Amino acid sequence: MGARIALAGNPNCGKTTLFNQLTGANQYVGNWPGVTVEKKEGAYKAAPDVTVTDLPGVYSLSPYSPEEVVTRDYLLEGGPDVVISIVDATNLERNLYLTTQILELGVPVVVALNMMDAVSKSGDTIDATRLSRDLGCPVVEMSALKGSGVDEAMNAALRLADAPQAPKPTYRFDAAVEDALGEIGRIVSANAPESVSRWHAIKLFEGEARAISTLKLGKQTLDQVKAVRERVEEDWDDDAESIVVGERYDAIAHLVDACATRSARGMTPTQKIDRVVTSRVLGIPIFIAVMFVVYWLAVSIGGSIVTDWANDGISGDGWLYTGGAAYEQAVADWEETGEAAGLPEPDPAEYGLFIPGLTPVVTGALESIGAAPWVISLCVDGIVAGVGAVIGFIPQLIILFLLLGFLEGCGYLARVAFIMDRVFRRFGLSGKSFIPMLIASGCGVPAVMATKTIENERDRRMTIMTTTMIPCGAKLPIIALVFGALAGGDYESTWWVAPVFYFLGLAAIIVSCIMLKKFRAFAGDATPFVMELPAYHLPTVKNVLLSMWERVKSYVVKAGTIIFLSSMVIWFLMNFGMVDGSFGLLDTEVDGYIDNSLMAGLGSGLAWIFAPLGFGSWESAVTSITGLVAKENVVATVGILTSLGEAGETDPTLWSAFAAMLGGSSAAIMAFCAFNLLCAPCFAAIGTIRRQMASAKWTWAAIGYMCAFAWCVALVIYQIGGLIAGEVAFGLWTVVAFLVLAGMLFLLLRPASKARADESAPSHLELDRASA
Repeated sequence: MGARIALAGNPNCGKTTLFNQLTGANQYVGNWPGVTVEKKEGAYKAAPDVTVTDLPGVYSLSPYSPEEVVTRDYLLEGGPDVVISIVDATNLERNLYLTTQILELGVPVVVALNMMDAVSKSGDTIDATRLSRDLGCPVVEMSALKGSGVDEAMNAALRLADAPQAPKPTYRFDAAVEDALGEIGRIVSANAPESVSRWHAIKLFEGEARAISTLKLGKQTLDQVKAVRERVEEDWDDDAESIVVGERYDAIAHLVDACATRSARGMTPTQKIDRVVTSRVLGIPIFIAVMFVVYWLAVSIGGSIVTDWANDGISGDGWLYTGGAAYEQAVADWEETGEAAGLPEPDPAEYGLFIPGLTPVVTGALESIGAAPWVISLCVDGIVAGVGAVIGFIPQLIILFLLLGFLEGCGYLARVAFIMDRVFRRFGLSGKSFIPMLIASGCGVPAVMATKTIENERDRRMTIMTTTMIPCGAKLPIIALVFGALAGGDYESTWWVAPVFYFLGLAAIIVSCIMLKKFRAFAGDATPFVMELPAYHLPTVKNVLLSMWERVKSYVVKAGTIIFLSSMVIWFLMNFGMVDGSFGLLDTEVDGYIDNSLMAGLGSGLAWIFAPLGFGSWESAVTSITGLVAKENVVATVGILTSLGEAGETDPTLWSAFAAMLGGSSAAIMAFCAFNLLCAPCFAAIGTIRRQMASAKWTWAAIGYMCAFAWCVALVIYQIGGLIAGEVAFGLWTVVAFLVLAGMLFLLLRPASKARADESAPSHLELDRASA
């Protein structure tokens, strides 16, 4: 069996970039056993029998978060043969804190000084040889972004794997603390392996409950350790954990003073950019402008150029590569005069290179083998129409995830969390809550999982209840559908639709947080937010493409599984029903057959819920309900409904058919989009919420709140917005909408409840010391 190499480091230290450099496409993602923390593993490109594990990014090995527990347990339980500790060389003091803890575990370590190109550019120097001697392990200079030093770091790790050698650091704490650790080591020597005796001695000195329970020491031994700890605490007039944190940072300071020199220089380019990008005045407007551009490019360009072409090939007649404008003009002329005169419809093959689309190809193939009409309908009107409508939006997702991957790779998204911390703190949340919301732009499942890093239970629950309101990749097709329905072919005048719905999600989160903080269950101050801000740099094309591919692949897999099965179920519900007291397959040639379907019955029973929101037909009702299985189902259901209904026959476009389904009302279309974006997420995300909440009561509370809030927002948009636009007459539900709006304003402005005394936020000594 090959060597097992683990990559450990702080968030934003370049660990993932190094992992991608080492493994390329030979990697897979899962979860650590028993927890939902992401686990990345891959085969080393130069030696496939060598396994590289990308450990979660952590600041220390103290068990404050699930990520820290996972990393710590994996290292302590002998998971890796060698650990490569990635250190951001531009911030040695902060990064060496984790490295010194790893060295104390006794596992072979290679320290990789990443971003050395930035260190050299700034005029600073680091004596890697001296640092290696002081840390007692190999130290390699590296730039993962540019690929320099990567092979050297891996070769050093492989040499250690062949001839394991525990680190022998020369730095030490104060003599009194060292004496206490030595005394504790002797006390527990019979219970702890020699290779990690210093680690256990430190943890026992700190009084860490997890280490004590792991060693299973007797009462007499624990009493002896406690006596040593209390003696030192009394002499130092401080608690043991704070003493160790202080001593560790003092030791690191001596290491850095001996090994690193800083040049006298002015502001770095990153600092100059941050003066503008993270300023109190311009930070948020710049963020708004950036996200407007991102979603405008994704939906406008992706929708008007690429997606139209993709939909023609997947669920339309086919791809027309040349002569498209001439063919479209010929069809328009034929519809105007030629059809009435009995002339044949223009053949697209006569106007350029024409490749038949998936629909005619599948239909022709099934007819050639004599398939039954219901089988053809299932495949064409169910699977192709449903899955094809979803797959057609992949070009938009590619553009969106490419842009988000670039912003993430260059370091801007880390600044967004810092900027939003100022905003969120006013509403009782910290910037840590915005990190899951950034992740939610890709998928709600990992976004909910990311809330584990929030120590405060109140903030964590509130973040779970609101984070999926941000439009994820699966919701982008809904926004694109609404965009097309409102545009009606005029993309220029409705360019603002897609960005507005992204910021609607953000505004909904802020409003929800303000209102929820007014209740005792969520009251209290926000937890401190500490985060490394990496230097700005151009991300590699490879990393951006890998980031995009992982997200798009998840979308395609869902379309090929959940949406595939859902499309078949939806087709069944639409094609089977009761006629003249008997249940069976409906005759699609009979006018109004669909009104007798099971789907119509289900939608009719639920339509009253959505009638005040402007979409009370059974078609629009079931469209929203199927979105709870997977948000992509909203578009898939519209594709299936309009391919069988009257709208699909009279209008060739999905967008026009969708607008017709909602009566052509702009207010109803906007309300429909708002409800489906803000209501409970897909089943997969709901399942993740259940695991993270660890409570059925809180799970149902979260789902209930999201659905109720979405219904109220959609009601206000349709009733009040429609009243202003002249599309809705004043009535009872308009009064209700004004009352709902008044109630929301009351909750926003009323004084907040006070938190109970036992709900204070936990402290994190390492981060507090680092941020001081």
